[in-house]
This record gives sequence, structure tokens and C-alpha cells, in this order.
Amino acid sequence: MQKILLFIDRLSTWVGQLFAWLIVLLTGLICWEVFSRYVLGTPHAWAFDVMIMLYGVLFMMAGAYTLSKNGHVRGDVLYGFFPPRLQAGLDLALYLLFFFPGIIALVWAGYTYAGESWRINEHSSITADGPPIYPFKTAIPVAGVMLLLQGIVEVVRCIICLKQGEWPSREQDVEEVDVEKLKEMVHVRDEDILKADQYLTSHSGSKQ
Repeated sequence: MQKILLFIDRLSTWVGQLFAWLIVLLTGLICWEVFSRYVLGTPHAWAFDVMIMLYGVLFMMAGAYTLSKNGHVRGDVLYGFFPPRLQAGLDLALYLLFFFPGIIALVWAGYTYAGESWRINEHSSITADGPPIYPFKTAIPVAGVMLLLQGIVEVVRCIICLKQGEWPSREQDVEEVDVEKLKEMVHVRDEDILKADQYLTSHSGSKQ
């Protein structure tokens, strides 16, 4: 079971990392458009639409990735102090009551919107000769399915935690700087840091 959970975690991670490259594309497009507008004097009417769509796709496709890392915002003022079983029980109730109805509605509505957009060959009306919208709208149900799949994994994790009393492991990815690991990498001990601090303090005092 754990292998299946980690496989879906890896899938969500891979999709999130893949679409994260849209940041590079979006940054390059913004820089080029600013250069074209203010230096070359040749702005592109479609650029604004494409920027919005790139950001929207990036935002949507990162949802399952963030959920797999337990990174979505939560009101955890008290949650963090709860024992694992109570946390799992609350999460399970919230997934069943709010998450799944909302995501299923997202998938259904997104599928309807995308299908209609493909049928009418929809283009943006924000600017003249706007770019096609149907690829962007297709990302809505795809992102919803990814979220739904990852949500099932999270529910299974809640059930495992309720049975075992502890959370099962997750697929690891890039995290914030871990000070202890950083000290191990550069072979620095706490004693060395203390000695260096004392040395600097004594020398700064003598100079004064």
C-alpha cells in the first residue's frame, strides 16, 4: 500500500515540477514584452492573455503537488498540538465533507467548459485577435483529476494514521534550508561555532 501511495506522490511531484518550468517561460515572456514595448515600440496584443493563461495553468497544476507535500495553507494554531490520530480524524472529515465535493464539481465543470471551448474554437476577447483559450480550459479538468487522485491518497493516509497512531511517510522533495544537514555538509560542529563566536566577541571588544 505504501508503495502505491508514494508512486502517486511521485506522479504529483513530477507533474508539479514539470509545470514549474512555466515560471521560466513566463518570466522570459514578460521580459521580452517589456523590451518590445518600451525599447522597440512594438507591443504584442496577445502577450497579456498568454501571461494570464500561463500563470493560471501553473497555479492549477501545482495543486496536487502542493497537496502531496502537505503544503496547502491550514489554520493550524491548535492543529499542530493535536495527537496524530486526532489530526487524521479532522483531516478525514474535512476531505469527505468539503474537499471531494468541491473537486468533483471542479472536474465536472472544467470538463464542460473545456468541451464547449473546443467546440466553438474559443479565443480570448480581452484583446483583439486574442489567442485560443481551449488549451487553457483543458487544464482545469486535468488539474482536478490530479487533485482528486492525490486526495484519495491523503484519505488513505488518514485511515492508516487512525489505525497505527502515526502518519505514514511521504515522498520528499526540496524543502527549506535544514540547518543541521547544512552543518553536516560543511563539517561544522556546534563547538566550532561557539569558539568562533567567542573569538569574534573578544577581538571586537579589544578593538573598542
